[in-house]
Amino acid sequence: MKSLKMLLRFAIVGGLILLLLIPLMMIRGVISERSAYRDEAYSRVAESRAGTQRLVGPVRVVPWVERQQVEVVDAQGNKKTEVQITEGHWLQVPTSLDVNGELVPSQRSVGLFKVPVYSWNGTLKASFAADDYPVKAGRSYGQPYVALGVSDARGLVGTPDLRVDGKQLKLQPGVGTASVLGRGLHAPLASFADASGGTLAASSVALDIRLDGSRALSVVPVGDDNHIALRSTWPHPSFSGAFLPNERRVDGKGFDARWAVSSLASDAQRQLRSEGDLDAQAVEVSLVDPIDAYTQADRASKYGILFVVLTFVGFILFELIKSLRIHPLQYLMVGLALAIFFLLLISLSEHITFWKAYLVSAVACIGLQAVYLAHVLGHWKRGLGFAAMLTLLYGALYGLLVSENNALLMGSLLLFVILALAMWVTRRVDWYALGAELK
Repeated sequence: MKSLKMLLRFAIVGGLILLLLIPLMMIRGVISERSAYRDEAYSRVAESRAGTQRLVGPVRVVPWVERQQVEVVDAQGNKKTEVQITEGHWLQVPTSLDVNGELVPSQRSVGLFKVPVYSWNGTLKASFAADDYPVKAGRSYGQPYVALGVSDARGLVGTPDLRVDGKQLKLQPGVGTASVLGRGLHAPLASFADASGGTLAASSVALDIRLDGSRALSVVPVGDDNHIALRSTWPHPSFSGAFLPNERRVDGKGFDARWAVSSLASDAQRQLRSEGDLDAQAVEVSLVDPIDAYTQADRASKYGILFVVLTFVGFILFELIKSLRIHPLQYLMVGLALAIFFLLLISLSEHITFWKAYLVSAVACIGLQAVYLAHVLGHWKRGLGFAAMLTLLYGALYGLLVSENNALLMGSLLLFVILALAMWVTRRVDWYALGAELK
């Protein structure tokens, strides 16, 4: 009968643990909701200022129109000749492309959220070889032009300075027939002497541009030989895209990154000509927050059930070894105090730095439970003992959060140590006798 009572006790505690999953899941829902609000803030900044920017080019484009006579058969079976018109363009990539510039970072506040933005003061230099355009019956070429793809033209500050062979040209909006570039700018070049074809002479293109954007800047290496150099005072860059920097320096003063990409290693030219996915071939640098409060809080909340289980195991050991009586409602109160820590953490981290929010939340919850457990367990020393155990747990959790690369290893070792300690403490306990002594 008494063994049945002990089994019922364990079942009640297990039910309380399952019940506490509800507030823990609700808190995780709050974290996801706040993270969604943060993403909305990013979108609002992108809508009112400029979004992430992607540069493609410069490239030289020659539009053409082709007229061919084709024989068609109408519904009555009669044959007739019609003129079929096809439009397209001939696209030439640079033999060498140099992109250089500095991202000047700042932040825009949208409510509680801060969005990293930048102004890029860039210089682009491209060299083009002479190119012969084929003569084809029925095809006529239009005026050649040089084009630059910019994903969000609203970020252009002032008028970019374009020089072709040292001569300044006036830029116009749009990229003409080269729709694969997306949005951007273009400037007409000298026309062919013969509209049916000809040779576009070798030339050099230089462009000075100031471009505003938010969060990230990417450059597509469309040249045969590409050299890209980006620098900024932002100390927390994230390098991504198809190619990582060949050289980089990242410290408290900012970063300086350099890429050297050959067309032999990049698929950008084929994607450009086939109108494929250019983003997949870009090099990208993002201005990120090294400690994302919502990501950290979400990771911390995943350990909430572990906190509850370990604390309840400690209560059960006190009940059995010290013959204490702890009411299920007292279990529930302590479990809710453990859960409220994560809600305090996410709410405070929106106003102060994450580590300060973690410290304040942990001190508040540990202090609350120390006072409460001193009465529940019948002595202030027991309350302080449990507070010390919780302090170790919160400290271990913070170590897991800040050491993301070693989180799995540290978590596994922590669980092993806790299990080993529990087994060592109870190695000589006669569980049958303790069950018989329960009042």
